[in-house]
Amino acid sequence: MKIDDNNRAGRSGEEDPGRRRFLTRLSVAVGSLIAILAGLPIIGYILLPVSRKMHRQWVSVGPTDRFTVGDTVLVSFENPSARPWAGVTAKTGAWVRRIGDGNFIAFVLNCSHLGCPVSWEASPKLFICPCHGSVYYEDGTVAAGPAPFPLQRFRVRVRGGQVELESRPLPFTEAT
Repeated sequence: MKIDDNNRAGRSGEEDPGRRRFLTRLSVAVGSLIAILAGLPIIGYILLPVSRKMHRQWVSVGPTDRFTVGDTVLVSFENPSARPWAGVTAKTGAWVRRIGDGNFIAFVLNCSHLGCPVSWEASPKLFICPCHGSVYYEDGTVAAGPAPFPLQRFRVRVRGGQVELESRPLPFTEAT
């Protein structure tokens, strides 16, 4: 009995076109599913700030008699917009200065360049950033250094003998 070599080679060398199509579609479907599952956290990260309303809340930082006119004082408070699991990172602060009877001004702690905490130097009346040398005047405007913007401010009010700051979600994204 003679075996047809061409016929045998044709059958064993070729795959069934239906099977190839099925495996291709299966590979594309599984790959797409993996890409979607891997991309969900990224999409959530991008869309969360748009979908979640960031609340602001007034936070008391002390009685008015704690602050003397002309002095800049570091106050600390817990950011109410922080998540329950934030722990120590929910604690923040501000530089508060009394500029008159019932008039206060408050600055965020962080430099507008890269967010390092600024310190207040009373004798030259300057805010100084230790990281890259940014310097701010007592009104928060840039005096020197790489800082692109003035120090951001909190809204301040006096209510019931207490100085209150309007907290905002961190990091601050809007200029004031």
